[in-house]
Amino acid sequence: MRQSYTFYINKPSDLSKLLLSKSKDVDYISILDSNKQITHPSLPADYINYDLLAGVDALKVLEVSRDAFSQLKKFHQQHQDWLFGYLSYDLKNEVEKLTSTNHDGVQAASLSFFIPKYVLLLKGNALEIHTNESKENCEQFLAKLEINNDEKTTKTITLQRRERKDVYLQKIAQIKRYIQRGDIYEMNYCQEFFAREINLNPTAIFQKLNKNTTTPFSSFLKLNHIYAMCASPERFIRKSGNQLISQPIKGTRKRGENKEQDNILIKELTNSEKDISENVMITDLVRNDLSITATKGSVKVVELCGIYTFEKVHQMITTITSEVDEKVHFSTILKSVFPMGSMTGAPKLKAMELIEDIESFRRGIFSGAIGYITPKGDFDFNVVIRTILYNASTKYLSIGVGGAITIRSDAEEEYEECLVKVKPIFEVLNFKLDEK
Repeated sequence: MRQSYTFYINKPSDLSKLLLSKSKDVDYISILDSNKQITHPSLPADYINYDLLAGVDALKVLEVSRDAFSQLKKFHQQHQDWLFGYLSYDLKNEVEKLTSTNHDGVQAASLSFFIPKYVLLLKGNALEIHTNESKENCEQFLAKLEINNDEKTTKTITLQRRERKDVYLQKIAQIKRYIQRGDIYEMNYCQEFFAREINLNPTAIFQKLNKNTTTPFSSFLKLNHIYAMCASPERFIRKSGNQLISQPIKGTRKRGENKEQDNILIKELTNSEKDISENVMITDLVRNDLSITATKGSVKVVELCGIYTFEKVHQMITTITSEVDEKVHFSTILKSVFPMGSMTGAPKLKAMELIEDIESFRRGIFSGAIGYITPKGDFDFNVVIRTILYNASTKYLSIGVGGAITIRSDAEEEYEECLVKVKPIFEVLNFKLDEK
């Protein structure tokens, strides 16, 4: 039975850096940083639960690639404890009769969670620690945390494209033919930038990435040799009691150089028929997914196509809620909505079939979800976008990026939007792009 201890810390903004330094001493750690200490220009309702939430060191580990949702349910029922980890996009193969045969550079399990020795929940300067350890051990744990200033960032990395630009443009045309034929209305099409034989310093990379983007669903995840350095602005789904909330993003514009340019870009996004149609289609898909477990009449669109400003981009975000019966297990809810509509398309099943045919890499953790599950079965998960994935054992680095393709999509504009989304990551990696 975990005990809860509360400590008041002088520099709460340093906690993320302290935990990143600690990550070198443990095989399993998850740091979920809302960046609330840095004032966001705007955020949707209920976007932030905690300033920072973390799980440190592993007491038990679940890592599976088959029968994942039922094993997750069994694992949680057995231990009734906090879980931190990820759901990969490949879980689609359990939700539907699908397969994944594309190139898999990262080679991560379909699902991986760990029960942490310490759970840290930060609000303001109040830090709750949930643990089986004594208060004295918690005090020693905090006292031993120190920032390692010898954080050498990675040298210039040469990234390769999994697909040449001309191939990407041809595939946009192919997707639009599927749309014209009536197979789909919209499809999220992604490409991969990658590097082999890379010696990466994940903690330094994440620290720089988080500082560069300050997104509300950023996360640093280390599960043995698998790392995710994530600067996601998007929530997939949260369960709190009997309420679910999903907040899909569709519609992106870069930040302007000044307030006047920002206002022009915000107006352009607000009035964009293409972006609005993308967002509305995904909203309908999410409403349909939530209705599977919702009590009658409880699915509601709280806000449609709201425009919000982040450090590097403007985003169009919709907020959808529903209520579920308390008898419905959280694993059933996750399976019913997975994968998220914002990373698949409409209709979802056909879009996922075409994604497998058209894309040239296996998404894995990318476009999956990173987050936590509480002992009572509440949870909160992001959408794994704007993320660097790294396998330290094979020294393989992967960056996925994409966007929603509709009949109104312009191939060149879609390619440029991908570069806008991935630019902050490129800056962090001090990259050069192999044009071959």
